[in-house]
Amino acid sequence: MSRESEADLPGEASLPGTLTDALRTELVAFRRDLHMHPELGNQEFRTTAAIKARLEKAGLAPRVLDAGTGLMCDIGDWDGGRPMLALRADIDALPIPDTKVDCAYRSTVPDRAHACGHDVHTTVVLGAGLVLAELHRQGRLPRPVRLLFQPAEEVLPGGAADAIESGVLEGVGRMIAVHCDPRVDAGRIGLRNGPITSACDRLEVALDGPGGHTARPHLTTDLVTAVARVAADVPAVIARRVDARSGLAVTWGRIESGHACNVIPQHAELSGTVRCLDLEAWRQAPDLVHAAIDEIATLHRAKSVINYVRGVPPVVNDPVVTELLRDAMTSRCGAQSIESTDQSLGGEDFSWYLEHVPGAMARLGVRRPGDRRVRDLHQGDFDADEHAITVGVELFTAAALLDPGR
Repeated sequence: MSRESEADLPGEASLPGTLTDALRTELVAFRRDLHMHPELGNQEFRTTAAIKARLEKAGLAPRVLDAGTGLMCDIGDWDGGRPMLALRADIDALPIPDTKVDCAYRSTVPDRAHACGHDVHTTVVLGAGLVLAELHRQGRLPRPVRLLFQPAEEVLPGGAADAIESGVLEGVGRMIAVHCDPRVDAGRIGLRNGPITSACDRLEVALDGPGGHTARPHLTTDLVTAVARVAADVPAVIARRVDARSGLAVTWGRIESGHACNVIPQHAELSGTVRCLDLEAWRQAPDLVHAAIDEIATLHRAKSVINYVRGVPPVVNDPVVTELLRDAMTSRCGAQSIESTDQSLGGEDFSWYLEHVPGAMARLGVRRPGDRRVRDLHQGDFDADEHAITVGVELFTAAALLDPGR
């Protein structure tokens, strides 16, 4: 279906909340400005100020969160009656260089890039807020809606926990979000009931022991061998101590030891992630990982110090809220614009909200139709087809209008 036929899509005539050409142009420019000025987690001061200024220009009253970045904003006054629907965006960028070529809006900040699409998420929620604010002024918004622009999603255990402490869930009955997906064409979304992301924790291990000459390894703790065995054997041991269907996996990203070819070192380090598809297995993971590392380190006479940093549980989509997103997308673009999506091994701190309220996350297609190049998330050349902004805004406005508020 061509984009020129958007006005004829199912439900457009009967359901308000679509974008004007002027607002669509403004939102693309807003997203590009964010893309050029990425900020890391808990440092999103410029981003927060830009969002706040635009909401205030629309006559709204946003409140900056207690941490000093991020903000929330209600459209309409909640009177303690039916709970609100919250629309959530994350606003932080990644500590990697933007490697796009011939892109007028590439990052202007060295070693910083919006390579996960948070600039798109932010623009979608902002745009939805502006449209819903106008509907509220016209008396056409059935109940209040909360906008949430959350900092530090990329910083474990995620800024969601701090946002919850700031009171963002007070009065909220359900919450929705989108996440850019470069495997899905712009104009489409992916939906899934149940787990849609995985748990993700950070693991840091230090091994110590008396070193010595490589001519006499029997008189030392051979830490290079010890750290190699921990790296190779811990994932295998873990795989045999949990149900394989839980998808509990330890994957290393860094290993470091030694300075000379003929010196057995006294210290070694390795770090990585623990990912898990299943919520119950994730809860058991710290004890399982600690035990496996200690056993293997002891076997090689190394002393282990383990720093297991809890990250995020899986995002588990509520079936009722997922159906709301399905109905909203169908009303805008038709049922053919929705595809099933698999559970990802990526982590997302949206999951912390869903420990308190039901909610759902949709995969927002950002691949230019016909483009078969792989532009993966967390890569310096990541970019999004900006038609996704229109799709995301109109998905959210439809959801706010269709939400039964029970």
